[in-house]
Amino acid sequence: MDYINLSTQIKEKGIDNIDIAVVLGSGLGFLADEVKGKTIEYGEIKGFPKPTVEGHSGKMVLAQIGNKNVLFFQGRFHFYEGYSMKEVVIFPRIAKLLGAKLYLVTNAAGGINSEFKPGDLMVIKDHLNLMGTNPLIGKNHSEFGPRFPDMTDAYSPNLRKLLFEIGDQLGIELQSGVYAALTGPSYETPAEIKMLQALGADAVGMSTVPEVIAARHANLKVLGVSCITNLAAGVSENPLSHEEVLETTEKVKYHFGKLIMKFLETVEL
Repeated sequence: MDYINLSTQIKEKGIDNIDIAVVLGSGLGFLADEVKGKTIEYGEIKGFPKPTVEGHSGKMVLAQIGNKNVLFFQGRFHFYEGYSMKEVVIFPRIAKLLGAKLYLVTNAAGGINSEFKPGDLMVIKDHLNLMGTNPLIGKNHSEFGPRFPDMTDAYSPNLRKLLFEIGDQLGIELQSGVYAALTGPSYETPAEIKMLQALGADAVGMSTVPEVIAARHANLKVLGVSCITNLAAGVSENPLSHEEVLETTEKVKYHFGKLIMKFLETVEL
């Protein structure tokens, strides 16, 4: 994966000198439609992957929010789609090459914590990488970071604190928890959810963790937010479906949009 070539093509199309990169997960891409700015379809960049999952349209939008240049990625690439880990982590590495200092990652997740309900927004405080691999395996890309990056505070405590303060200001209740990443695409079994509960997970999904590892490797500050779109197997008695995920994100998009936009306006880099 030639990240430098891809970032050069993006710069040639007018996107450069960004401050913040925002990745919009399943059903959350509406935020990129609501901002005005320079827009590029992924397909316009030679060698750029294309999303195959409903709810991931595949474009990037550069918008000025406050005094910051924010690049929204509308649609991500998942390991379960058959993409390599090098392709899965394309966003944090391109964001770094375009000048970003902060990587804000969002996703749709299944709720494991019994106190969660569909529609809750969970600020990710830590994660469990249960995908059986790591995006940093192989030759180290020293132009991004060290061979052995520290992951003690993978999700910035200061940024999490700020987001909770903004939530209080807006009257939006936020949860906090540990996000577990499995490969998918099958949903977890009830027995697997019991295992995740025992490991300390509050929510489960099929993305985000590889991107965060690559972002921290590149010394980007990270903030993560999960939209709890359904209760996980065994927690809920209902069958799981992607349609339920999209329905729930549609219901919460007003609060989600207000929260993220206020954060982007407020945060200082």
